[in-house]
Amino acid sequence: MREQNASSTSFIETIAGFTAGIVSTLTLHPLDLLKTRLQVDSISRTRVVGSSTRLLRHIYTREGGIAAFYRGLTPNIIGNSTSWAAYFLFYGNIKQALSRRGGSGGDSKELGASEYFFASGAAGILTALLTNPIWVLKTRMLSTGSAAPGAYTSFIAGARQILKHEGFAGFYRGLVPALFGVSHGAFQFMAYEKLKAYRTSTTTTATTTTSSTTAANANNSRNSLGTLDLLGISGLSKVFAGCITYPYQVLRTRLQSYNAAIVYRGVWDVTRQIWRQEGITGFYKGLGPNLLRVLPGTWVTFLVYENTKGVLYKSIG
Repeated sequence: MREQNASSTSFIETIAGFTAGIVSTLTLHPLDLLKTRLQVDSISRTRVVGSSTRLLRHIYTREGGIAAFYRGLTPNIIGNSTSWAAYFLFYGNIKQALSRRGGSGGDSKELGASEYFFASGAAGILTALLTNPIWVLKTRMLSTGSAAPGAYTSFIAGARQILKHEGFAGFYRGLVPALFGVSHGAFQFMAYEKLKAYRTSTTTTATTTTSSTTAANANNSRNSLGTLDLLGISGLSKVFAGCITYPYQVLRTRLQSYNAAIVYRGVWDVTRQIWRQEGITGFYKGLGPNLLRVLPGTWVTFLVYENTKGVLYKSIG
């Protein structure tokens, strides 16, 4: 019975994460494109809203109108849906393993902040190793217009170009900062789980001791949270993690850009160059669009994830 429940939970986590990734990407891809363009800009020292407005105007007038804002949509959908599906699959199974190991008499125990941090970090590392090639393709397609010299015409064409000119290692450019960025997810999910547990405890009138709380009971109580609860919890956790870890995204994007092999010798070199040429604020380029994207993206992702998961749990019974 335990194996069947574990199998059902893994299936639910995977499908819920996959669905959340697709919906959030379709909704917010243009902001992702804008953020990427600003992150790869190593010349301009402006990071104000005005530069974003000028870039939006440039993309619209010179790269093909509204359709230009959806360049790179295919790798972004593949990357986000695959990443969220893999992440929630790994994360759910690691949490279950930690909970069962710490329980007694077959019961599951409530995890602490450090255990949520570990589970999220481990899931993030596995997901990064699995999906980094997709993010290299996505970054390169989003960072240039379709008419730019050497621009990839499609996801498959880009993969062939990388394999031909850079070899297999080309698919893993930017992996080091991406692995460092795992800390973002770890901080986010640690905060998310603890805030969710706290909110659940304050809204539940009939309390149950944590030592006897089963996985099914935990899921039911979490699914009882309303939309406003999930918006607040997911938003706070994302802002918390984003304020701590944003610079790694700039490093990763620079290392995954078209000319990275020529301009940068590695993660420490790009760090030194940004610091020397652009100062501390260079590590926060694109933060404005990222903040505009991060909360709607988080809200959409977690609302779709939690509601899809709730529907699936009910349908499976």
